[in-house]
Amino acid sequence: MAQNTIMNYMSGKEIIFPVESNTAYVKITPDMNKIFFAVTVCVRFFTDYQTKDLTIFKLATPSHANGFVIFRGDGGNYWVYIGDQGIYFWGLPDKMNEWNSVCGTWDASTGLTQLWVNGKPSARKALQAGGSISGTLSIILGQDQDAYAGGFDVNDSFYGHETDVHMWDRVLSPCEIQSYMKGEVLSPGNVVNWNALKDTRHEIEIMGCKGAK
Repeated sequence: MAQNTIMNYMSGKEIIFPVESNTAYVKITPDMNKIFFAVTVCVRFFTDYQTKDLTIFKLATPSHANGFVIFRGDGGNYWVYIGDQGIYFWGLPDKMNEWNSVCGTWDASTGLTQLWVNGKPSARKALQAGGSISGTLSIILGQDQDAYAGGFDVNDSFYGHETDVHMWDRVLSPCEIQSYMKGEVLSPGNVVNWNALKDTRHEIEIMGCKGAK
């Protein structure tokens, strides 16, 4: 399949996954290669699917298909996976046909994991205390990697729009996360920076002039 490289022009644009498929995705390959003991991932997404489980962000490593994952279920239910272990978060905002801003944080020293959705923080829950994320990262938007860089299933695909994807190798402060929720990014991700994105895209659309968040 033909591949197109996108560099340094994603600011103000969004990725559209207009159909459910097992072929439409964006692969992001970070320049950073290190062992992660803390992570923050932030994404904005837009969908009219209320009952379908959506893979918002999927990071896999050679040893863990679910290296760092944010899923959205129905009714404001989310879950996070780190190193193939998961935990649920209940009662968070869930808007249809509007932009939703999601940030997930994890600190290996305590295992404390937290989600923020549209400015509302979840309870902090322990997951993989003392763990780490290591190996060459495979970050996929639009699909759930059931295997490293593959194993796509149409039933697990993302259906909608995504933008402003950032990843840091630290836990952002509540003030920094609230700034992101307001549409500001004071310090772009040092692992994944949407505004300077390098990726490989397959059967997706990229549009400019995002709608109001």
